[in-house]
Amino acid sequence: KTDKDTLEEAQQNKINHLIKKLNIKPNQKVLDIGSGWGTLATEIARQTKSRVTGITLSKNQYEYSLNRLKNLNLSNQVDFRLSDYRELKNEKFDRIISVGMFEHVGRKFYHKFFSQVNNLLKENGIALVHTIGSINPPRNPHPWITKYIFPGGYTPSLSEVAGPIEKSGLIISDLEVLKMHYAHTLRHWKDRFARNKDKVLSMFDDKFYRMFEFYLSSCEAAFKYGDQVVYQFQLTKKLDTAPSTRDYIYN
Repeated sequence: KTDKDTLEEAQQNKINHLIKKLNIKPNQKVLDIGSGWGTLATEIARQTKSRVTGITLSKNQYEYSLNRLKNLNLSNQVDFRLSDYRELKNEKFDRIISVGMFEHVGRKFYHKFFSQVNNLLKENGIALVHTIGSINPPRNPHPWITKYIFPGGYTPSLSEVAGPIEKSGLIISDLEVLKMHYAHTLRHWKDRFARNKDKVLSMFDDKFYRMFEFYLSSCEAAFKYGDQVVYQFQLTKKLDTAPSTRDYIYN
């Protein structure tokens, strides 16, 4: 909320903001596509008393999330699966959320992604997609980032996302552009990375350290001075599903 927020404060603020936007009711079924290390899924369950399914393609993340569940006493509310979002069939969810995964879907699969969200979402459901994006027209991904950091990763322009959403039958019921936020995030990451240089060098080599130092610095600049922002798409099937104003998010 301010540039003085710690990384931990910002993370919790982000999670709270996402949960508010989903407008979840107790016992509703929630799907987290790309559940990562499991924090968002468990926080959704804890705050809203809903039932959450988190899916990931990473075996490490899957096993870590399962171990966290045991300590949080949420096993009756949260179900983690090692699964591709395209493999889910014959299930319907009241809410669907995806944070930080869409950058890895790939442009040729955008239509498939939103069509699958449409298939999995109940008629009165709400979906929320949080992704890094570009304020500029479509362009090719940065070759250095593709080669060394995120093979297959891509941060889309708004125009590249809006079309597949429209064709899927979903409605963009709310769109928020988070500006500068990830510049601060990357600054924190860069500073912590530098403070742990000796630890990094004990695990990797100097080339690896310089590569990620450059990556974190250049991406901080891209969010601060360049074309990178964060888009939050709230999606529904009907115009009257989400409240008419944003009061429910901020009250």
